[in-house]
Amino acid sequence: MSFLKELAKRRWLFIGLLVGAALLSGPVPEGLTPTGMRALTLVIVVFIFFITEPIPLPGVALFIAIGQVLLGLERPTAVAQSFMSDSVFFIMGSLMIATALVKQNLDKRIALAIVKMTGPSVHRIVFALVAFSALLASFIGEHTVAAMMLPVGAALINYTNRDWRKIRNLSTLILLSIAYGAMVAGAGTPSGGARNAIMLAYWKKLFEVNMTYFEWIKFAYPMLLIEVPVIGFILYRTFSPETKDLSPAVAALKEKVAESGPISSKEWLAIVIFLFTVLMWMTISDTIGLGITALIGILLFLVAGVVKWEDLNNNVNWGTILIYGGAISLGIMMKRTGVAEWLSHAFLEWVAPFGIHKGIPLLIAISFMTILMASFMSSGATVGVLGPITLNIASLSGTSVIVAGFITVISSSFCFLTTIASPACNIMYGSGYLSKGIGSLRDGNWSLFRLY
Repeated sequence: MSFLKELAKRRWLFIGLLVGAALLSGPVPEGLTPTGMRALTLVIVVFIFFITEPIPLPGVALFIAIGQVLLGLERPTAVAQSFMSDSVFFIMGSLMIATALVKQNLDKRIALAIVKMTGPSVHRIVFALVAFSALLASFIGEHTVAAMMLPVGAALINYTNRDWRKIRNLSTLILLSIAYGAMVAGAGTPSGGARNAIMLAYWKKLFEVNMTYFEWIKFAYPMLLIEVPVIGFILYRTFSPETKDLSPAVAALKEKVAESGPISSKEWLAIVIFLFTVLMWMTISDTIGLGITALIGILLFLVAGVVKWEDLNNNVNWGTILIYGGAISLGIMMKRTGVAEWLSHAFLEWVAPFGIHKGIPLLIAISFMTILMASFMSSGATVGVLGPITLNIASLSGTSVIVAGFITVISSSFCFLTTIASPACNIMYGSGYLSKGIGSLRDGNWSLFRLY
């Protein structure tokens, strides 16, 4: 019986492989070479696996490498090289830096700092949670911020009422403020998310466009500043809290922080090294690379004794690094074999009769396509698969590939429909404070709430 259950879980693995076999045995579409057809088959099968997850996503990354070699699309050495680049170093270094910061247990101090600025008023705390989560996530990634800020939200909830079910709306409001602030801000800087590093790699490798850390901030951060107050307003209107004043929670929080004593020298050192790394990203990373800069930061953490290698080894999700390496490799293969260009031509021919084949209408269509796909697969995987296509669509239509790239990355942040699309959503939903709390559709589709 257990074998049959396991087989049922893997049904999409067999379905994906059958779809691939059918495509390989069928005719080659007009305008596509036999090599391109094999590459398109691999992309479609990988797309099915990304959405249905019949095997863990790192396993899908391994499938990408194996598929390229077995289908004769690339030599083994070239595939291995495409999996490891400065962008992948950047992703790995960012995850390590985040781990080093989380180890310092700054959550209660962060919570107290927030309420000292805002006072006990719930609506001010909500806006501060959105803004602070956004600020952090723009530099160290949404999953890290969600992990760091979840204890902050939990402290505010528990110190208000130990039975969170009696303050259901308040609990939901606090946790979604953290999650949504982190989600939309991930595109604020190159270090805010792996999808940003993927797009940087595509610009450089596919179109020879070099984007510096500061140039990215100049393009993306203004939108972030607009989004933060809008998100806070919508959430507060959607989940009217049972209490408007958190004075008891603030008093309890002050007691807990007082018990911990003053901030330690190691905590200060961690903050200084992190800020120094951000400064290097903004100044010298265009010369030595974002990835190498991140690795310098990690080396400083290790030398200073702020974090041990065992901490990094045990807490960094190495599978995530493999996933994004695979996504970048797939995108490079799509461009090289002509698949990205063929799909771009097909998309433009399809939308041309509707008058949305160039300019702003085209960018809006790209945005909606990205949001829809990101709602059912991870935002990083969405950018990995769609990036070469949207950039080629823009290039063929005479639209800026830089603007199209930013539209793709930023749109992937607006995946509020399901929990599976965002690490921040997964972390908050997995906390248990949201279970059956906001009219969920069970098993993850929790964000279909009323908006007005």
